[in-house]
Amino acid sequence: MLGAIAGDMIGSVYEAAPIKHEDFPLWDPHCRATDDSVLTVAIADAAMRDADYRAALLRWGHRYPHAGYGVGFAKWLRAPHNGAASFGNGSAMRVSAIGWLFDAEAAVLDAAQASALPTHDHPEGIRGAQAVALAVFLARSGITREDLRMRLRLRFGYDLDRSLDEIRPHYGFDASCPGSVPEAIIAFLESSDVEDAIRKAISLGGDADTQACIAGAIAEAYYGEVPPRILRPLYDRLPVDMRDVVARFEQRRGAVRAPA
Repeated sequence: MLGAIAGDMIGSVYEAAPIKHEDFPLWDPHCRATDDSVLTVAIADAAMRDADYRAALLRWGHRYPHAGYGVGFAKWLRAPHNGAASFGNGSAMRVSAIGWLFDAEAAVLDAAQASALPTHDHPEGIRGAQAVALAVFLARSGITREDLRMRLRLRFGYDLDRSLDEIRPHYGFDASCPGSVPEAIIAFLESSDVEDAIRKAISLGGDADTQACIAGAIAEAYYGEVPPRILRPLYDRLPVDMRDVVARFEQRRGAVRAPA
């Protein structure tokens, strides 16, 4: 989950000012936690408490009303009874904790779907959430990079055989699951560590904070940790209540068994 929050914060300054290269200052003074971090914490909080995902999203969303939510989510916060047939990538960016907190693939997929449904009940919204949660689950199991690519490609039908060099020149902002989740996964697949995954995702010039959030989440699970040069500035920027949830999650994660 820390990899997801790091990706969100580092990418936050590039969502409205896209770049097409990896050589940028890692921590801009304006880096901050956006809606991606708030809702990642909300889903983790609910999953650890075995609580209702919808209630957690509403509670945390209202606690941080100016976090930078997309139009659809902001509208849902004001009128949650109106339904949520969204296929935006919000369901995918907030789901990383589920890949850690459940120890069976079927349970991960079920929980990812449950976390998506309150706001993203479109099949593509559910598919995006399940793909990222399963990627985290498989990455922490010690799966090889190529086996992970194959499993996600076969299960979700994403085209993961493209390279970033092929994608980057013509890629632009796309906040949909089908238009951004596969690209974020590819950023991880070509990475050498957590920082590299985040840099590669941002370099696509798309929905930078969300794609870096997804790539960072998978990279943390695969590489095993987020380095101190990323963690220290992250904690400095993280509100106390969110830091408390992260601390509980890290304690739980330490006791999590690797999936068979």
